[in-house]
Amino acid sequence: MNEPLLRLVDMGRIHAPIRVAMDAAMRAVIDRGSFILGPEVREFEADFAAYCGARKAVGLDNGTSALELSLRALGIGPGDEVIVPAMTFVATASSVLMVGAKPVLVDVDPATYGLDINRALAAVNPRTKAIIPVHLYGFPVSVGPLVEAGKGRFHVVEDCCQAHGAKLGGNRVGSLGAASAFSFYPAKNIGCFGDGGMTVTNDDEVAAKIAMLRNYGEAKKYEHLYLAYNRRLDTVQAAVLKVKLPHLDRWNAERRAAARLYRQGLASTSLVMPPDAPAADEHVYYMFVVRSARRDALAAALKSANIETGIHYPYPLHLLPVFEDLGLRAGAFPVAEGLAREALSLPMFPGISEAEISRVVSAVRAFDQGA
Repeated sequence: MNEPLLRLVDMGRIHAPIRVAMDAAMRAVIDRGSFILGPEVREFEADFAAYCGARKAVGLDNGTSALELSLRALGIGPGDEVIVPAMTFVATASSVLMVGAKPVLVDVDPATYGLDINRALAAVNPRTKAIIPVHLYGFPVSVGPLVEAGKGRFHVVEDCCQAHGAKLGGNRVGSLGAASAFSFYPAKNIGCFGDGGMTVTNDDEVAAKIAMLRNYGEAKKYEHLYLAYNRRLDTVQAAVLKVKLPHLDRWNAERRAAARLYRQGLASTSLVMPPDAPAADEHVYYMFVVRSARRDALAAALKSANIETGIHYPYPLHLLPVFEDLGLRAGAFPVAEGLAREALSLPMFPGISEAEISRVVSAVRAFDQGA
């Protein structure tokens, strides 16, 4: 008899224990009718800023807007350059194009899969106005050297869209740069029931500028200072996120526990394990990404065992058509290209059981033995 489907992310299992509280929070918004910038938005902004250890947070419609509006609020635009890693989700670099600036790609670190700090700093020139380190898969990239090097030269904008709650030396990611971007896409470590995002910053002026940029450039009702956008976080989504936030640390701890079980079970297999954070830091394992020289065959074998997997991501940025004008070709960023060929995401979510992890381990071992 076939085993039941083991999902890459089981949203139902995450939501079931808090369903009553979420239903009540959404019902309160519906009953009151304050669907746009209602009190739950302000409350969640305050809660999330405090959670990150930052002064301000501004709720937005998605993580891409959080990146784009952070860049705009920092005055970055045409003629400027922004350094980004060659392996990340497309939004990191497309947000740079959206403000009219040029994304400058650098390879990722072979040990951490995050931005190669030394290569990034070597790429800085007088046109560089920002560097966007990405805490890819939930692994916290060392931001401190970038912030120190950037003083008076360029901004650091953290892409925290996969790293809610991750820590660097005891500090939450998102509190370290000039601004940071979070996504609340449903499958994230904390997600809403649709799209949502947040910019976090310690700069009151940046926060105020983003708050106007998200809402038609409005200083007060019907007083619009400049051409801007409609990029607001819906009140009902903020209500859901407000219920979820107190559970985030526990959920992240469950992800780390699952990662430890994976590491133990897969230690003697052909797979390369993902990096783990140093003792002073905390990885939050948005995804548990292994590497295999036979990635596609392994994914097929796991699929036949009714185990879902994912590929994050099958192409480095420079090989996507949207960035063709950068003039970069295969071979430009060998570490990112190797990761694109070999990376495979295994099931990872709060509540995944030891038995389910053992099932994945057994399937991988059977694949190895059949090779």
